[in-house]
Amino acid sequence: MLMKEATARLTQSELANIGTGEVGYIRKMDWNEVSRCFPEAPDIDPDVDLWALFGADGTPILLTDNRSSTFYRAAEDELKTVSLH
Repeated sequence: MLMKEATARLTQSELANIGTGEVGYIRKMDWNEVSRCFPEAPDIDPDVDLWALFGADGTPILLTDNRSSTFYRAAEDELKTVSLH
């Protein structure tokens, strides 16, 4: 007897919304990426290490030079965090 494999299908919109409001990701950013993700940010010294917190859907939440601040903000927003390299 052959069994059919069940396949779950998500729309692009459903996939994009997985984790929204529940998961945030933290990653180190290069200064040259800042204007794309945080257009209102001031000019930043290229030698400064920058960290960013994003929502699961890629929405920018916080830009800082202090990695710990990203975790504090995520906790305030009740987000589970993951790091991206």
